[in-house]
Amino acid sequence: MGSMNFDGKVALVTGSSSGIGEAVARHLAEAGASVVINSASSVEAGQKVAESLPKATYVQADIGDADACSALVQATLDRFGRLDVLVNNAGTTKVIAHDDLDAATDEIWQRILDVNVMGAWHLTRAAVPALRDSGAGVVVNITSVAGLRPTGSSIPYAVSKAALNHLTLLLARVLGPQIRVNAVAPGLVDTPWTAWWGPLKDQVAAETPLRRYAGPDDVAEAVLGLVRSGFVTGQVVTVDGGHTLR
Repeated sequence: MGSMNFDGKVALVTGSSSGIGEAVARHLAEAGASVVINSASSVEAGQKVAESLPKATYVQADIGDADACSALVQATLDRFGRLDVLVNNAGTTKVIAHDDLDAATDEIWQRILDVNVMGAWHLTRAAVPALRDSGAGVVVNITSVAGLRPTGSSIPYAVSKAALNHLTLLLARVLGPQIRVNAVAPGLVDTPWTAWWGPLKDQVAAETPLRRYAGPDDVAEAVLGLVRSGFVTGQVVTVDGGHTLR
């Protein structure tokens, strides 16, 4: 897609009723794309985001459900007739101290893996035919520095993001040349998810070479950069202001 705008292109952004997903959707819309807004439960918020964009629609779907993934892709094609960009942003977590092994129950593991890994897998697989038809299809997975280093809100979450990082590389290898697959791995981002972090945010900012933590727009800019970079595939781009360099 190069540096051109996205007029005539269609993007599906999961988990886009707030936070990073909303910012990505807005950046794509500003560049000219038609956008499908999605969430599992925040229907009203998702509808408001869609209504605020020039060419957008809202589709509710829990991507932890394989059938819902297929239906979400079909709804996108029914509404806009094509799909060029898939951003797998929807995710879930549970805050559990890493040393509290008993608190990381099988049920918690299952739900986190179902959404963060299997959801991205099912949705990408369902989207491949349409992305191939696009001729220049792009998938961007939103992962986390927790998938690169032993950090994060819980062990199941960190493991799920590590799996998504590796899935990115594996899919990039087999889906070329028609489809490129990359990932963005943010560090701390100021979103509703991290609203309760309080003083920890200031500590992260103080330790970061760029002396601040990220906002959703910082992540969205990296996503758009990957969508536009036609010869980049199989990369996991860290967006953390250099925090992991410590």
